Amino acid sequence: MTQSAPTSLNLPRWTFEPRARADQPAYGPVQLATRIRSIGAELAFAGLGFASVEPFLDAQQVFEEWIKADYHGEMTYLSAGPRHAPQLLMPGAQSLVIGAISASAGSKIAEQSPPTGKIARYALGGDYHLILRQKLTALGQAVADLCGRPIHGRVCVDTAPLLEREAARRAGLGFIGKSNLLIMPGLGSHVLLGALLLDVEIAIDAPMEQRCGRCKACLDACPTQAFVGPFMLDARRCISYLTIEYRGWIDRALRPLMGTHVFGCDICQDICPYNHGKGLAPSRALHAPEASLPNVELSTWLTLTSSGYRRLATGTALRRASRWQLLRNAAIAAGNSGDFGLVELLVRLLTDSKYPIVRGHAAWALGHLGNANAILALQTALQRENESAVLEEIEHALRNSPRAP
Repeated sequence: MTQSAPTSLNLPRWTFEPRARADQPAYGPVQLATRIRSIGAELAFAGLGFASVEPFLDAQQVFEEWIKADYHGEMTYLSAGPRHAPQLLMPGAQSLVIGAISASAGSKIAEQSPPTGKIARYALGGDYHLILRQKLTALGQAVADLCGRPIHGRVCVDTAPLLEREAARRAGLGFIGKSNLLIMPGLGSHVLLGALLLDVEIAIDAPMEQRCGRCKACLDACPTQAFVGPFMLDARRCISYLTIEYRGWIDRALRPLMGTHVFGCDICQDICPYNHGKGLAPSRALHAPEASLPNVELSTWLTLTSSGYRRLATGTALRRASRWQLLRNAAIAAGNSGDFGLVELLVRLLTDSKYPIVRGHAAWALGHLGNANAILALQTALQRENESAVLEEIEHALRNSPRAP
């Protein structure tokens, strides 16, 4: 397999060289689809579908309206260029292969004592970006072997400008729910998607009909009311966005609504009827890392060192958030936990953290807990803190703490 010069969109393009050229059967588009789907099952894809490379015009219109409303927040990369035209990613592409893997971690993670920092299910295993790239690359190689000739392809996993969920819907893998997530009947919405563009004709699948009826449980369950309406999410209020993508000071009005989430959120998925009663086993594709992430106590998150961060994040999707982001999130989670045993650790963050944003959110958490030790620590910090944003947080915490004198 060799890599050629990038296109105008600066994405890597691969040439898959067949491992044998002689005596290869001439597969037609339908036969090729059947063989590729069989190979996909061997590669532990939960589903594999084939779509045309025609532009996603309707989906792009909705997407552009979403951008114009600023619902994407600080994810400016989403508005950097077109995301609806697969052929812009690879001129000469004839087929779009969409692969899905399950992100299920089994049954819903129960509340624990002492409190733990909640993590989205997809982040409990290996980094799906790497896993999907490996699987899609292996699939491209298999197509070249089947065709007996070099095949040009492009692997897309999150970072490519492509409407992957719309591609998956077009490829018949599932339908888009009111939560804006792809729902695969039999698997639910806990799936992760990747795409493979190929310059070979493969028989396409029919899109799945819409199956999201009158139910709006996902919309009602969101604690931050991030859904503007069905199929429309204001990411600026979404816990997943706030804990992963957003790098600023989280709105004080939203902090109490975030619960003990440290990385991502599954609330709108956990409530979805399509995710109920399935008893899904952990994904064969996502191998769990050494750390037992569902059981990481908030005390551990609050004392996260550089080496501790590397231990937890290496090889997982947690690397999408920096250490200081996780400390910020953990401070909010601690404030919402109601556990006065975490006050001492929050005081250490307020006193010792080199990150003003961490000190500021620790101050908020201490005010939210508000016992005598927390108030004393805030009063002491007020005398020595020099960062204006942190001072504002301390003053706000002292004024608004439910137990402030």
